[in-house]
Amino acid sequence: MSRRLRPLPLAMTILLAACATPPAQKPHVPVVPAPAPEPVRDISHPVAGPVKVSDDNANIWDQLRGSFAMADCDADPGIMEWARRYTQNPQQFESQMSTVAPRLAYVQQVAAKHNVAGEFALLPWVESQYRPVSGGKNLPSGMWQIMLSTANAMGIRVDRNFDGRMDVPAATDAIMTLLSRYHDDLGDWRLVDYAYNAGEFGVRRMVDQHGVPAAEPVVPKLPVKRVTREHLVKLLAIACVIREPARFNVSLPLLPSEQRLVAVNVSSSMPIEHAASHAGMSSSELKELNAGFRNGMVDTNAASYLLIPSNHVQQFRSSLLAENERGGDVQSVPGAAALPPLAAVLNGATDDRSEASAPAAKTKRTASSAKTHTVKSGESLWSIARLYSVDIKQLEQWNHLQGPGVKPGQVLKVTSPG
Repeated sequence: MSRRLRPLPLAMTILLAACATPPAQKPHVPVVPAPAPEPVRDISHPVAGPVKVSDDNANIWDQLRGSFAMADCDADPGIMEWARRYTQNPQQFESQMSTVAPRLAYVQQVAAKHNVAGEFALLPWVESQYRPVSGGKNLPSGMWQIMLSTANAMGIRVDRNFDGRMDVPAATDAIMTLLSRYHDDLGDWRLVDYAYNAGEFGVRRMVDQHGVPAAEPVVPKLPVKRVTREHLVKLLAIACVIREPARFNVSLPLLPSEQRLVAVNVSSSMPIEHAASHAGMSSSELKELNAGFRNGMVDTNAASYLLIPSNHVQQFRSSLLAENERGGDVQSVPGAAALPPLAAVLNGATDDRSEASAPAAKTKRTASSAKTHTVKSGESLWSIARLYSVDIKQLEQWNHLQGPGVKPGQVLKVTSPG
C-alpha cells in the first residue's frame, strides 16, 4: 500500500506519508554476532593521501542503540507483534540487514549531525527497506518515499536529469532537517513520527486541542488514523529488533569500514558507465547507489558528488587523475568527502570537507548573493557552507552561531565581514 506525501499550506508544514513494502526474499548472507562496542573509524582522507581502510569492523549497531530516544520492546504489545513479523524468517531478515547496512550507517550519521533520535535512521526500513523505489508519475519515490510536491516544498531538486528524492545524500539531509525542526516545534519524538506520517499541522492542532501526550501509553492516543499510529509502532518494532536481536533469533551483520559509503566530489559530468569503470564497479551497482542521476549521466550541475563504497574511492580518484594527466576530458576529483565518525560529530569536530549531505538544491552564486544568504526550507548550515565553498566553522563565527542549527528566513553572512 502506498500513501502519498502532500505539502500543507505553510512552506514547511509538509505531509509525509509512510509506505511499508513487504520484504522480498533474498539469499542468506552469513553474519556474525555483534561484538562489544567500538568507535566508528574516520574514513575521510586528505586529497593527496591514499584511502586507507581499517581491517576492523565498525559496530554500527551499538552506536545506533546508544542514540535511541524512545520506548523499548515491552512498552506496547504491538511493538513485539511487529518485531516478530519482521524476523519471522531470520535468514531473510539477516540478509536484508546485510544488504542495507551501508545505507543505514550513512543515514545514522546524518541523523546524528542533525541531533535526530536514532530510531529515525530506521525510517527507510518502514518506508521502503532502504530501496531507491521509483514510484513513477504522481507517486512517492526514493527510500524515503517522497511525493514530487513535497520535494518541491522542501527544496529537493527534481528534473529530467536528476531526482533528488532518489539521491541518498540530498534526500536524507532534507528529511533530517525536517525531523529536527518538527522536534523543535513539538518536543516529543513520538509526535515527530506522527507528524512525518500525518502532517505537522494536523498533529499540532491535535496537541492544541488535547494537550501534550503523557509518557504512557507509549503510543499516544491522539485522534489520528490507524495507519499513523501503526507507523510509530513499526518504527519502534524495528528499533526493538536492533536493541535485542538475540530475543528474535537473529544476528546483526557487521559493516566493514571498506563498505561504508563515501560522498566523493566530482568536478565534471560524465556517463555513469565511465564513472563506474574508474571506480572498478559495475555500472548497475554504481547506478543503484546514485539513483538520483537520470539518463545514465552524472550531472554535476545537479549534484557534484558520487556515493561510492570506501574501498573503491582511491581507485576512482587515481583513475580520474591519471586520465586528466593524459589530457582526457574529465577533470580530476578534488578529494573524497566523507561523513565524520560519530564521536567527531558529537564533539563538534567537523569541517566542510567532511560534509556528505549534499545541498537539497543548488543555485549559481552571483554578486548579489556573495555577502548574505537567506536560509530556505530544507537547507542546513552544512549545505549552505558547501554551496558557497566556505568552512562551516567560518559560517558559525561570522554569524555568531552556537551550533549548526539554522531556520528558514534566517539571513547569514557567507563571506568575511572584513
